[in-house]
Amino acid sequence: MSDIVENSPQDIVNRYKEPMDQLVKYVPWLEENAQSSVEQDYNGRDMEHTIHFPVYDSNLLSFIKCAQQTDILDRNYIYVYRRRGISSYKDELEFIDSADIMKMDDLAGILSKYILEGNVKGMVWAQGVSNGVFAKVVKKMHELVHFWDHEDIQR
Repeated sequence: MSDIVENSPQDIVNRYKEPMDQLVKYVPWLEENAQSSVEQDYNGRDMEHTIHFPVYDSNLLSFIKCAQQTDILDRNYIYVYRRRGISSYKDELEFIDSADIMKMDDLAGILSKYILEGNVKGMVWAQGVSNGVFAKVVKKMHELVHFWDHEDIQR
């Protein structure tokens, strides 16, 4: 039987450590591409008669796929936004800055919004990169996990 109390900092660390270690490798690319466009419109033959659709940078697609394969995405992310009064990307960035380990599920909610909405609205993934939310939320979550990881301290 485990000595770790449910929803304690170490329990949160244990749930988020592996996914954050996977996602943090994309932070340099995400930071480098903030404020820039990571999508292009496909301009194939006869495109004047069809719907335009975005073509994304392969690094962004790898990041999205990696995030989708974790178990941290929350389809109920909308409740995070309501509960925390988040209504813009500036609110998201402020919340991320002030978050602590006990708000990891809320941070995952912010990440979830961009990943899951991007499946339906193509521009959302690009917004997550350009407004800096992807980089900031992953970096913050990774920092919190490693700050609170007592197993790291014992090594």
